[in-house]
This record gives sequence, structure tokens and C-alpha cells, in this order.
Amino acid sequence: MTTTILKILFLGGIASSFISFDLPVGWGKAGSFPKSYDMGIALGEGENSKNAATIKSIDKEIDGFGTLMQTCRPDRFVGKRVKLTASIRTESVIDGASLWFRVDQCKSEESLSFDNMGDRPVVGTTDWHKYEIVLDVPNNASLLAYGVLLIGTGQVWFDNISFDIVDETTPTTGSINGKKSAMKTEPVNLDFEK
Repeated sequence: MTTTILKILFLGGIASSFISFDLPVGWGKAGSFPKSYDMGIALGEGENSKNAATIKSIDKEIDGFGTLMQTCRPDRFVGKRVKLTASIRTESVIDGASLWFRVDQCKSEESLSFDNMGDRPVVGTTDWHKYEIVLDVPNNASLLAYGVLLIGTGQVWFDNISFDIVDETTPTTGSINGKKSAMKTEPVNLDFEK
């Protein structure tokens, strides 16, 4: 009986390592090595047993990153200070996982605002924790880009994403840098239920 249980556990472990995630509606894969990661919806693995999104390395060594991201027009945020919040947990992350947020302007290679938590990445194995990025969205903004990225190996889950307008007393966290992407009119499927 013990041998049978061990075989079942072993085969279950092998099968689970080949499970692929479905991409959430409205989200896309990107990064320097997106094919080195499995990205998508982790059913029931969210902070409150709801769905979460996940990025999991599938290569043993990765000299780059993968991101699950989304873009939209900044209409309701123009001229405002915006806080992006998400809950993140990690497993065996060596190089770093992070929330990121970028504000771009039309016909420019430079971003108006950017923060990828490069100075405060999430590493190791961590439980759910809330992370925030605060950026100004100037009047000439034409695009918001945001998501979570994983550098190197490990796995990151993210959930409970929200955008809030905050006042000027809330300090910004970002700087200027980045590039452009495609655009939607509003953020979509932030709860990964689709």
C-alpha cells in the first residue's frame, strides 16, 4: 500500500509540473524571455481562495524576465496621482519579482513615469503581502502599462489589483524610463475571473 501511495504522489507531482495556465482575458505575456515562463490564471490560488494570476519559470536558468501585463488609456487618471496596489506571494524567487507601472506619452520613446520596484524586489518564498506603486499621470499621458514581472527562476502569484486616485500628500515611488505598448480604454479583468 505504501508503494502505491508513493507512486500516486510521484505521478501527481510529475503531472502538476506539466500543467499549463490559461491566459487571463485582457492580459498579455511579454518580457525579454516570455517563452521561459508559464503565465496565466491559477484557479483558486488567490489570497482569499479566488483566482490569482501567476508567472512560473519553466527553464532551469533564465537570464532575463517574463511579465504578465496589460495596457489601457489613462483617461480617468489624467492630471492625477495614481496608486496601483496588488497582493503578491512568491516561491523560490532568486532574482526578484515585482509589481510594475508605467505612464507613456504618444510618439515618445521615453516614459513620463515608471516604477518596477527595481530597488525593492520580492525575493525568496513569501506569503501574501500588499505592494503599492504611486505615479503621477500628467496631462500629456496617452498610455498606462502595468503588471507583474519575474526575473530569473521561481514563481510569483498576484491578486487584488486596484487603481486609486490619491492626493499630493502621498509620495510617488517612480522615475522616468520605459517604452510604449498597445492600448485599451480601461483596465480589465483585474480579479482574473475571466
